[in-house]
Amino acid sequence: NLLAPHASNSHHTKVLYESGISLTSSTIVGTAIDALGIPNTDQTDNYYRNHRIRPSQLTMSTKLNELQNATVGMTVGVIEVLCLQPFNYCKNALQQGQPLTLDPRKLYRGVGANAVNMGSCTMIQFAVGGSLKKAVLGGEDRRLKTYEEMGTGIAAGVVSAFVGSPLELVMIQQQRKGGNALDTIKTIATPNHILRGWVGAAVREGLWTCGYLSIPPIVRRNLREMYPEKFDSDAKARVPAALLGGLFACYLTQPFDTVKTCMQGDIERAKFGTFSQTAKKIAEDGFTAFYRGATFRYGRMVCAVFMMDTLQGMVGPMLYPEAFK
Repeated sequence: NLLAPHASNSHHTKVLYESGISLTSSTIVGTAIDALGIPNTDQTDNYYRNHRIRPSQLTMSTKLNELQNATVGMTVGVIEVLCLQPFNYCKNALQQGQPLTLDPRKLYRGVGANAVNMGSCTMIQFAVGGSLKKAVLGGEDRRLKTYEEMGTGIAAGVVSAFVGSPLELVMIQQQRKGGNALDTIKTIATPNHILRGWVGAAVREGLWTCGYLSIPPIVRRNLREMYPEKFDSDAKARVPAALLGGLFACYLTQPFDTVKTCMQGDIERAKFGTFSQTAKKIAEDGFTAFYRGATFRYGRMVCAVFMMDTLQGMVGPMLYPEAFK
């Protein structure tokens, strides 16, 4: 999901709309659509027809092969992490009751593992999501139905968590204890540790991707259709879309992320045991305890949603211009 089509938009804007990796929840998206008054499928299809845009022009993922999709995803993810790592450090520190710092040496602890994590997860989501969408379409020249987008996206998100969760475990252990990545990997590379916090990561990834891949294009399109004079370009509509997408992704996923972070910061299980035990322990401090660090996480997500929403529309055509002719 990238850039909303409009009569005055460039060729790239048209072909990049609905990029093909919407990882969403049907209940969440349905609620968002109702709340925002977003046009239904028939209205949207009429919009495409009026602008002479064919469904085959609207999917980035299906225009690129798996390796190309993976490269685009990796590039976008790594850029985002390198820019926003301090937000992540502060969020993790507050969730675990650790002090904050302005020391860049500490703020960027674990940035290597996090860059690999974000890059590889985004890569997997792009590649798996694109591959599944091709399978669902079966060569048909049409847009994916909402439930098809959700199903393929959720599957891609769950798959990505198998890679992302262990890498986040490395990052969080480095942030807590210092040390280099190799020694940390040796410590956590055991059956007892390697998938610690995976459940929280898997749930979070599905909802997070809804925020950065689905909500912004929907909101942006809706704003441009309903208020064409005020939002006469994607650039103007992108800011409120990013704010809503970040809010959506942050506060729905924050409790799962807090449980995951606490579990991964305590591999010794001195305070936090299983997922349910950890959730009960956190709940002892009240419901708001699940939202520790949410401000930093929301700040990072808004910036990330804006960056990824923008970068997705730039990186693909830059790396593989022939695919978009």
